[in-house]
Amino acid sequence: MIVRGDHRVVVQGITGRQGSFWTEKMLAYGTRVVAGVNPKRAGDTHCGVPVFATVRDAAREIGAVDVSVMFIPPSGALSAAQDAFAAGVRLLVVLTEHIPSHDVMRMHALASAAGCRIVGPNTAGLVTPGEAFVGIMPAFNPRIFRPGNVGVISRSGSLGTLICLNLVDAGYGQSAFIGIGGDPMLGTTVADALKELERDKKTEAIVLVGEIGGTMEEAAADTIAAMRKPVVSFIAGRASPPGKKMGHAGAIVMGSRGGYASKRRALESSGARVVDTPAAVAEALPGG
Repeated sequence: MIVRGDHRVVVQGITGRQGSFWTEKMLAYGTRVVAGVNPKRAGDTHCGVPVFATVRDAAREIGAVDVSVMFIPPSGALSAAQDAFAAGVRLLVVLTEHIPSHDVMRMHALASAAGCRIVGPNTAGLVTPGEAFVGIMPAFNPRIFRPGNVGVISRSGSLGTLICLNLVDAGYGQSAFIGIGGDPMLGTTVADALKELERDKKTEAIVLVGEIGGTMEEAAADTIAAMRKPVVSFIAGRASPPGKKMGHAGAIVMGSRGGYASKRRALESSGARVVDTPAAVAEALPGG
């Protein structure tokens, strides 16, 4: 799930306003975007890359595709995902939010059968500073992202951006940013992302940006306890009133689990260092 500079990327929905804007940014950064998809514009060239009716057509014409990123409305997300799976895509970045729950469940089941990793839904994407990015994160801003050895995991794109900004201000850089997304049913969990960064040779420390709601941070405690690399965490929502709905669809507190205190206890018991504010993250890192 760490995007690399040699990964061949297809953009589904490339000709829309957002698809066009972010494709140009990805290309300028060095992301290897090899094709776009829009059935109504097949045969055209857009943002300097060929446009195909389907991801399958693109794979047949230009060769294997490693990553597909979806700028697709909710109603078309499942069909677009099925197209990517059929083309043999191994990493699908689903930016779309508000996808119907039954479509998300079907998408995850099909991805598992096809051997494809989903990041999202409702993700801001992936960044490997100095190599490539896929999605809608400001990888091109050197005040926010620069190459380094700190891996960052975040459900929120905006919170993740703030943490990355603070890291760079403190003199750190990132080995990778993994935006797992804010949907209640995610293809990549906190534990999945932690294991990926634990394996990554460039990553020496990990920052986990969590939120109240859901139980992914608590479920990841055993994973953190078994890791060699230090983990620092900030959990948003400490001052949220009981019963308050948060911004993400996944921010649902269930009984005694999913709240701030429960998450903090679980993370600290696993050996992670939990800080009170985003500004304190850099100070808690080794050498900070």
